[in-house]
Amino acid sequence: MFDEHSEILTTLIVDSQKATKSQVDEAWTEHIETGKPFSEVLEDNGYISRDDLLELVAAHLGVDCMVQVPEDIEPRLLKLINQEQAHKYGILPVRSSPDKISFLAKDPFNFSIGEELSFVLHFDVEFLVGDPVLIENAIVKYYGELNNSLDNVIGELSGLNFAGDDENALNDSANQAPIIRFVDVVLQEAVKAKASDIHFEPFEGEFRIRYRIDGALYEMAPPPASLANAVTARVKVMSGLNIAERRIPQDGRIKTTVGGRAIDLRVSTLPTQFGESVVLRILDKGVVNLDLENLTMTDEIMTGIRSLVNRPNGIFVVTGPTGSGKTTTLYSALREVNTVDVKILTAEDPVEYEIEGIMQVQINHQVGLTFASALRSFLRQDPDIIMLGEIRDQETGSIAVQSALTGHVVLSTLHTNDAPGAVTRLVDMGIEPFLIAASLEGVLGQRLLRHICKNCRTAYEPDQAVIKMLNVDPIEIADKQFYYGRGCSVCNRSGYKGRQGLFELMMITDAIRDLITHRAPTLVLKQKAVENGMRTLRQDGLRCIFDGHTTIEEVLKYT
Repeated sequence: MFDEHSEILTTLIVDSQKATKSQVDEAWTEHIETGKPFSEVLEDNGYISRDDLLELVAAHLGVDCMVQVPEDIEPRLLKLINQEQAHKYGILPVRSSPDKISFLAKDPFNFSIGEELSFVLHFDVEFLVGDPVLIENAIVKYYGELNNSLDNVIGELSGLNFAGDDENALNDSANQAPIIRFVDVVLQEAVKAKASDIHFEPFEGEFRIRYRIDGALYEMAPPPASLANAVTARVKVMSGLNIAERRIPQDGRIKTTVGGRAIDLRVSTLPTQFGESVVLRILDKGVVNLDLENLTMTDEIMTGIRSLVNRPNGIFVVTGPTGSGKTTTLYSALREVNTVDVKILTAEDPVEYEIEGIMQVQINHQVGLTFASALRSFLRQDPDIIMLGEIRDQETGSIAVQSALTGHVVLSTLHTNDAPGAVTRLVDMGIEPFLIAASLEGVLGQRLLRHICKNCRTAYEPDQAVIKMLNVDPIEIADKQFYYGRGCSVCNRSGYKGRQGLFELMMITDAIRDLITHRAPTLVLKQKAVENGMRTLRQDGLRCIFDGHTTIEEVLKYT
């Protein structure tokens, strides 16, 4: 219930003294790991009842609360919206006055839906707070079940043929009801499955759709290959891209509502041999809690990050491969210092999550707004903290160094295999080692690996050959317990549910600064960092194995 507004719920619950901040954070961690609704976890732990939570939300929004859905709703009210609108927006009309219609809303925080409805219905619209589960059941009761399984919709598409591939024909295809319905269902199913990405992939004889869930790709039922162009055109129309341009890659963004929740999608198209490959990155705030406390890192690393972002100047770099959660970590670090007396500017490509109180700039290469040019302008805006989405080249790196040396805290990301490798990468870009040594304060290396499903977690005795690959002392693991996921309905038979972070934090000490100045190789920097107390990604992986969070195979795969 209202999981996507966890920050507001946390504030309301803590302010009402129903639970402490740490108790609510623990409840959120359990919600992420088990998939149980956040409100259900809070209720099970005895922090707050469902009715009390609804009343808190209603008081916060300044609207009425309906703990129970009305048994009978007037037919004239039900006719105000159709079945598709009721399900898409997650709303139910319950009362009206001469100038206003009141809807029970699964997400009463989503004001954009109210604005859309006001425009369509020519009435003022107000949302009332109710139990989302009861509202969903009532929508099904009054409007019927939306026959929206992917298999059903694909069945309806069979036999359809959208001829022509010029701009007008593609535009017509993209606005045909069956194609609109198909793309909407693909989005709904992806959000329901907590997918991070949707891949539309055209091949010579088939059109493949895959979801990335917890880092692994799963194939969905494929639609007819002949519909590839029409589906791609639909996605491009939704994201404001040029549907006639199929020779060059394009990037766009979609803001939509799925099941009453506001969802952001980043869209990327790529011309391939048999058509355009389209990837949608789902940015769902309901799945991400931007709080350091919830990033599954040790207290030691969390303390280190806090000390880095609270320094008067210097560069803090987060490094790791694509999709390892670098941006989430940076956002979480920024929220630690996002107070009224601190000016924070970010340059991102693209802006992934909007954070209140932070000035966020979207990079636009077409008009010359690059990371380097944005960073130059930032210095004239009197910031305290600057976040760069990525240090990509010597120009950006050099300006970041100069910014740090002139009294700014700079946060950014790099693509390297581990924390010590970030130094070598900056040197390879052409930045002078003595400048790196003078400005760099810390590097966090990280990975995301899959978390064992709590519902089917089972202890077992691993093969000695596998243990040997971990390269650990047998005495160290003599009394340790190992686990794996058997596979169940909760985790879609995969044995994994959710993801777990691995971290290594290299603090730049005087000894390491000396090595950087003398162009020491990555291996030497790593050895010195370990001497200074750095736990490597592999060591952090062993911690996760022994705590029962993940499997040996996952740690071997990612470290």
